[in-house]
Amino acid sequence: AKAHAALDATRPTAVNLRWALDRVRARVAPLSPSARADAAWAEADAIAAEDAAFNRAIGEHGLALLRGIAQRRPGPVRVMTHCNAGALATCGWGTATAPLFLAHADGLALSVWVSETRPRLQGANLTAWELAQRGIPHTLFADSAAGLLMQRGDVDLVIVGADRVARNGDVCNKIGTYDKALAARDNDVPFYAAVPSPTIDWSTGDGAAIPIETRGGDEVLTVAGRDDHGQMVRVAIAPHGTKAVNYAFDVTPARLVTGLVTERGITRASRDRLAAMFPERAS
Repeated sequence: AKAHAALDATRPTAVNLRWALDRVRARVAPLSPSARADAAWAEADAIAAEDAAFNRAIGEHGLALLRGIAQRRPGPVRVMTHCNAGALATCGWGTATAPLFLAHADGLALSVWVSETRPRLQGANLTAWELAQRGIPHTLFADSAAGLLMQRGDVDLVIVGADRVARNGDVCNKIGTYDKALAARDNDVPFYAAVPSPTIDWSTGDGAAIPIETRGGDEVLTVAGRDDHGQMVRVAIAPHGTKAVNYAFDVTPARLVTGLVTERGITRASRDRLAAMFPERAS
């Protein structure tokens, strides 16, 4: 119980961590203490394998979207993503990256816009690295340039991950996602979220009920990077005494989401459509 509480407290916004913790606790609780470690490992390994399979299926469904774009216009399919929803953050193929990885493996020409994702820079440090490892063409951009890129007609589709999806289809993801969804709607750019079913919180009615993690202000007031010798250094970017707020997530209303890409297919972000796709969970 102490381990469950300690681990659960590390991510108040993401719901799939609690789902996994609950599943492991239920598996080991009836066992004698001496048998719990092996059982916990086996259950965690099963969860990881299931997650990788879910992500592969998400990739297949998302790949169909990318193929459709490729058939309608010449040149590479231009995809924008935000934060890191790749193998480093999830399992196997990742969630939002799975369609990109499968499309590249299938020979589909891609050009990926990677947002910095300040202040932790997960896009710059993680997503860009994963795309580079697979040889997928990509371009890093300042978060504040997302609207301009869409306004210029340089983006065919936006796909992001999710930390929690409410029962009504509201999507909670890394801070800055809502901004991109607003720009996408204003510029008629399809906006999708890649959502494995454990990320759907059936007990939360809408996004207003999702707790938003607030992190330390030092992450906003400083930036870390490599110097000319390859060493990691951290430097201040604001005057001493500056106050900073650091919300780690935001909520994109379902009305701004073109669709949710799940392991069972693509559905509209709505209470009825989600319930129809996952009737055993919705009940």
